[in-house]
Amino acid sequence: MVKKCLISYLVLAMFVIGIAPRVDAAFSPSETLKLSAEARTGDLEKIRVVLENRLVAQRLQDLGYTTDEITTRLSQMTDEQIHRFAQKLDDLRVGGDGLGFVIGVLLIVVLVLVILHLSGRKVIVTK
Repeated sequence: MVKKCLISYLVLAMFVIGIAPRVDAAFSPSETLKLSAEARTGDLEKIRVVLENRLVAQRLQDLGYTTDEITTRLSQMTDEQIHRFAQKLDDLRVGGDGLGFVIGVLLIVVLVLVILHLSGRKVIVTK
């Protein structure tokens, strides 16, 4: 009886740990950043590469933005805004890889099978 309770608890704990979202932490500066011209150029290059992506360009066009409007808005941004935007682009995953979803589904299936096994029930599939 104790063994079954312990196993159930551990399975539930692993399930909860498995579905907890990943959290990233970082230091936030207490003063404004002084970025060099090289950093601004690098950030603008990173943004330009993303904007040249066919899917991103098509989506911006669908939203009604022209290339000239985008260039004008980028030139109006401050160094700090450009730097933050470029940093967020690094964290952006277009579409994702789907691995987390597959692992989550497999964990749920395994959890259901373990619960059925511990309760002594069997599932019989017939046509």
